Amino acid sequence: MRIVLIGRGKMGTLIRETASAAGDEIEAAFGRDDLDQLGRLGKVADVVMDFSRPAALPEIAAYVRRTGTPLLSGTTGYTEAERERLFALGSAVPVLWSANYSLGVAVLARALRVIAPVLGQDFDIEITETHHNQKADAPSGTAKLLLEAMDPQHRLRPVYGREGSVGRREKNEVGIHALRGGTVAGTHTVHFFGPDEELELTHRAASRRIFVNGALHMAHLLPGRPNGVYDLQKILFGE
Repeated sequence: MRIVLIGRGKMGTLIRETASAAGDEIEAAFGRDDLDQLGRLGKVADVVMDFSRPAALPEIAAYVRRTGTPLLSGTTGYTEAERERLFALGSAVPVLWSANYSLGVAVLARALRVIAPVLGQDFDIEITETHHNQKADAPSGTAKLLLEAMDPQHRLRPVYGREGSVGRREKNEVGIHALRGGTVAGTHTVHFFGPDEELELTHRAASRRIFVNGALHMAHLLPGRPNGVYDLQKILFGE
């Protein structure tokens, strides 16, 4: 597989090393300092893999539309308007976006879709996420992904941390709490607090390698699919 890689951070570096070791070809790689050169590049790859920052989206969108190259994105921190612009690319190419390419997280999201409607009436839901001290955005894209899995109709009201005299917890609120420190690759826990019982579901990433392996696996599955917007649920579970 031939890849155009956007992002030279930790994820981008790991993707480049892992892809090369597996026999895939990195045809071109760009970072924030030379992203403008993407506009001079023709169609040279089977897929664009973007693990950069939201500010790179205009250049990436222009390249994808011009060349018709499928896009796999793991960039987080998008505003709602930026996400709409990303998803609009689905009219031109197959687009796969996920905040987390771990198979375990995909299965956790699937489980939450089943559990939340059953427990949500009588249980309070809280989400905690922990990442390394260099992570720029909070809450994590994965925390938002898990909330979306539980609440696709957006009936819950997110509360990002609590401070001061906040009053009694409202029934429709869901607390989302971000912890930052050390070199933690990513830990996410969804808490269900019910009458006299608690249920917790936790996913822990031991290293970024699981995200890299998952992203490369999905990159092989994306080319050749019809134009549209995909996520891991659609590809892994067919919906």
